[in-house]
Amino acid sequence: MKSEPADCSIDDALAADGATVAWTGVRNYQARNFMRDEMRVGDGVLFYHSSCAEPGIVGIARVASGVRADPTQFDPASPYYDPKSSQTKPRWLLLDVQALRKTRRVGLAELRAHPALGEMRVLQRGNRLSITPIQAREWAAIMADCLGIEPTKA
Repeated sequence: MKSEPADCSIDDALAADGATVAWTGVRNYQARNFMRDEMRVGDGVLFYHSSCAEPGIVGIARVASGVRADPTQFDPASPYYDPKSSQTKPRWLLLDVQALRKTRRVGLAELRAHPALGEMRVLQRGNRLSITPIQAREWAAIMADCLGIEPTKA
């Protein structure tokens, strides 16, 4: 899950009440559908900083809630306001993410250099989605090879 550090950094998430933040502002249908259809409470999350000098994985988190309507879509003062969305038929969803730990930064070049990650969606040309699924083998490779963490000990 990508976040711009100016909006919500791993440090912000860790400092939040219960180290949990609402993942607001997802405005891409494919990313929304990944959240809605594939993410479940307890699933591991790679917390990734984007739109910064050195993009990369900066922490480990977990999905802390199911999906619900993102209130920013109804707020005209929000940059995520969507006038076509209604309270009875919301377009955009959020879920809560609980930060578990900060890690060293694992940048794109390091991820791309790892053979086991060659098909990872976030590394594909043109990918700009804020949420992308990863395969269990990719999670294990990042945990063990890049971060030195036992994959089951996220």
